[in-house]
Amino acid sequence: MALTVVQVLPALEVGGVERGTLEIASGLIKAGHRSIVISEGGRLVDRLVSKGSQHINWPIGKKSLLTFLLATKLRNLLIKESVDILHVRSRMPAWVCYLALKGMKKHQRPKFICTVHGPYSVNAYSKIMTKGDDVIVISQFIKDYVLNNYKGVDEDKLTIIHRGIDAEEFPFDYVPDDNWKKDWAINHSDLKNKFVITLPARITRWKGQEDFLLIVDALKQSGLPVHGLIAGGPHAKRIKFLESLKRQVAEFNLENDISFIGHRDDLKEIMAISDVVLSLAKEPEAFGRTALESLSLGTPVVAYDHGGASEVLKSLFPSGLTPPNDIAAASAKILSLHKTSSTISKDNPFTRQAMIAKTIGLYEKSIAKKQP
Repeated sequence: MALTVVQVLPALEVGGVERGTLEIASGLIKAGHRSIVISEGGRLVDRLVSKGSQHINWPIGKKSLLTFLLATKLRNLLIKESVDILHVRSRMPAWVCYLALKGMKKHQRPKFICTVHGPYSVNAYSKIMTKGDDVIVISQFIKDYVLNNYKGVDEDKLTIIHRGIDAEEFPFDYVPDDNWKKDWAINHSDLKNKFVITLPARITRWKGQEDFLLIVDALKQSGLPVHGLIAGGPHAKRIKFLESLKRQVAEFNLENDISFIGHRDDLKEIMAISDVVLSLAKEPEAFGRTALESLSLGTPVVAYDHGGASEVLKSLFPSGLTPPNDIAAASAKILSLHKTSSTISKDNPFTRQAMIAKTIGLYEKSIAKKQP
């Protein structure tokens, strides 16, 4: 049975939510289903449409009372297109969808699917994401967060579907091509014979750059010929934090031991040539995508033992876990990786293909429950 699925999110710019939307849309088309996405548009629209999906440009994520007027428009669309699944990925659009469904006759109403992508604030506004007929949570951490913070949620309607990566895009023991390695060697000659550790994360206080500086300093003091790469750029509102990090580098006398290399389009290659990649988020993250990408490439990861990163490492590289915010323990873990070889599991359950299959399977299961 071919399904008509509508996914709803604020916009189609760059990000994990947007990437997941495109992946599911592409998977639906390949499986012979119909895919429609509603958003305010963005740089990913052309890619979405080129894969066979339809895009409807509405400002459905705008936080304004006027946005609720789209509920009637959405209701009419759902009826006209005989939509089977309405899948929402953000809170404001979820409220519009909820109101649209409230005004529909039961036999016309599509199944309502919500994905909880993160640890949202605990209030009535956020609880709308638990109102779906089925609710996707992207990790065990998020499932526990929902059950612990939103009273009355039926655990049976929560389904864990981890985010995933394309194993062909991140092959184990990946080696960058010769031209990239040549350019990298020329531009980063100071890394020759150094033990390279990398923190791939945008510049913001909770991502752990300050801890990274302390770790590099501790490793240097231990005698390790370490060089740290901070791969990520700051938001316009975080320029002052970036400046404070650079001042700390000078205070620690680490100018020759740490490089700020900004946002990179070649992050895969940088992680592949790194000796260790770090995940140092100060607060638990919903899913450890960067840690997963690094491990998939065969590069060891040292990660704080919480959130989604913990789930990824427990499956693929448990020896890389270290207590959150413990600089000494993280430094000792990196030293041990320098001294001994590490074994990373190649049996990766967190694949894009598995995520798509599980999501479409949930759609089909939800529709089957609707049948008389």
